[in-house]
Amino acid sequence: MPDASGTEAGTGTGTEADWTEPVRGVGMVWARSVDGVIGADGGMPWHVPEDLAHFRQVTGGATVVMGRRTWESLPERFRPLPGRRNVVLTRDESWSADGAEVVHDLATALDTDEPVWITGGGQVYAAGLPFADRVSETVIDLDVPGDTVAPAFGDDWTLVDEGPWQESRVGCTRYRFLEWRRRA
Repeated sequence: MPDASGTEAGTGTGTEADWTEPVRGVGMVWARSVDGVIGADGGMPWHVPEDLAHFRQVTGGATVVMGRRTWESLPERFRPLPGRRNVVLTRDESWSADGAEVVHDLATALDTDEPVWITGGGQVYAAGLPFADRVSETVIDLDVPGDTVAPAFGDDWTLVDEGPWQESRVGCTRYRFLEWRRRA
């Protein structure tokens, strides 16, 4: 099955030395369908609780950077995302929200010594990919329509961990976790 880069998963040619170098501290985390869809009409077109638990585990204690629409798509009870510094990127100079640290450019959002996870949406992923050194990706075994897709990886990315397909306890949807690193 092709991954977000359009290549077959597990065919990376990097050696262990390529991906064990210290990371710069900027990661990206998303869930996508097998055909690359990450969103539809401002939300995720599936519900896989195991993916949400994975997201909490990956981003816990870190800075999360997201666009305004991603922030607004979160259920109110999860705004801000607990146990994380919530940075919201927006062009709207007048926008504010309780619990959100508002910034207007990606450089400011990434200017921290803490680990950073970019959490969406599509425009923020595309802008952030050149700065990222790792991607934590959940692949959902669905073919769904959507209006937002995962960014394509370049040749400088290596698949370093490919989890087995698992079945969600809700709806029996299959999913798996992939971990990508940018080669040094």
